[in-house]
Amino acid sequence: MTLNRGRAPNKSPQAVTAVRKYLAALPPPARKRMQQIRAIIRAAAPGATEHFSYGIPGFKLEGRPLVWYGAFRHHTSLYPIKESLARAHRIDLSGYETAKGTVRFALDAPLPVALVKRLVKARAAESKKTGG
Repeated sequence: MTLNRGRAPNKSPQAVTAVRKYLAALPPPARKRMQQIRAIIRAAAPGATEHFSYGIPGFKLEGRPLVWYGAFRHHTSLYPIKESLARAHRIDLSGYETAKGTVRFALDAPLPVALVKRLVKARAAESKKTGG
């Protein structure tokens, strides 16, 4: 049996350090948005664990990749939004730029909190159902 030693179950020290460094390097508007997305993901998928790969922060659920989120000059992104997920949420996503597996949220517009939460929950359900 492994002891948790007071550490929250959804955090690994290495991932938290990498995410903090990533966020610290961002300009304030992007940093604030990324912190907001991070909090939404934690709330929508409470059993998920943070990780850092492909140079951006993400979360795993039951050991499998759940989502990544990244900051860019004019937007933040959430991925993977598989085609089946995009189809299921096409009306909600119609006002946002999308690309193969990605939805982009402009930094100069409010973050659609409810949409991000729905996408993360749908992605979690999809991951559990398909094994990834």
